Amino acid sequence: MKQSSIRRADERGGLKLRELYRRHGYLPYRMSKFEPYDLYVRNKSFLVSENILTFTDTDGRLMALKPDVTLSIVKNAQPPAGGLEKVYYHENVYRTTSAGLGFREIMQTGLECIGELDLTAMGEVLALAAESLRMLGEGGYLLDLGHTGLVSGLLEQVREEDVKKELLRELGRKNTAALDRLCAQAGLERDLADRLGRLARLYGPPVQALPQLESLAEGGRAGEALAELKGLCRIMERLGLLEGLRLDFSIANDMRYYNGIIFRGYLPGLGSGVLAGGRYDNLLRRMGKTGQAIGFAVYLDQLERLEEDGEYDVDTLLLYGPEDDPAAVAARAAALAGESGCVRTERTQPQGLRWRNLVRFSEGGRP
Repeated sequence: MKQSSIRRADERGGLKLRELYRRHGYLPYRMSKFEPYDLYVRNKSFLVSENILTFTDTDGRLMALKPDVTLSIVKNAQPPAGGLEKVYYHENVYRTTSAGLGFREIMQTGLECIGELDLTAMGEVLALAAESLRMLGEGGYLLDLGHTGLVSGLLEQVREEDVKKELLRELGRKNTAALDRLCAQAGLERDLADRLGRLARLYGPPVQALPQLESLAEGGRAGEALAELKGLCRIMERLGLLEGLRLDFSIANDMRYYNGIIFRGYLPGLGSGVLAGGRYDNLLRRMGKTGQAIGFAVYLDQLERLEEDGEYDVDTLLLYGPEDDPAAVAARAAALAGESGCVRTERTQPQGLRWRNLVRFSEGGRP
């Protein structure tokens, strides 16, 4: 019966998030379960996994069960000149498991903001990410925020792409010893190794982390990134969303997809992140579009891990007998649903079902 609990977690979380995004003016985006394979094969570098589940349609075209929603949104985006297109989605995607053993269906809810972005628009998306986590996590949340501009600003002096990739990988691992070694082997300045090490170790709330960035981001691209981070933190403070926000530049190591702010969301009790997002202008340019884009996805399948063993499948189990009046049983079930929420009617106790309250309907047709 655990699968029932998983579906309830997905449904409850997805419904709450969709209501939240609608209240902020985002419109629903819907797509079919499959699209032409060439959409994904042309943009494999932007996918979480390059493994795609395909099949041949009746007209001979190679189709794919969608591994991603953002690609479809960007392909069809038509933001007004000087304006924004704001959409949200609630879709299943099909990806390989972390162990690479087969495909699984994953429910995602998220939003995308495409067009002429400014600090206000980016702040709105970041705030909605925090609100999403706060809505899903009763015991608090963490929203880690980084910026690829600050990282790429520090790495401007690195000419060899292979060295830059290795430095980014070790930055993501917070491996300061490896950063020192790589800089020395590449003949890079000791100051760069020191700055990268300090950036890798930096983690904390904005009030503590922002002052430490002043000496790391001096002018150029890094200085612009720091100014943008400061502006976003002011927005979050004004909205009362600073408590769960942390600055972390180890997450800003993927510059193939992201080109600005990048963020990851976590809930207590879950070892991996439940939310991922950021700025991804590069994808628009690759698909021949102008403007900028930012968005995030919430991985609702992760919520199944929050369903503890003591969680109930239903609030009330109403048992009735063959002699009981069906109309009376229906009326009693409706009354109980109004009082306690989820009610299930059965003639016998189902095996494996977990209920909070058990109510027996009398043989005479009345409780």
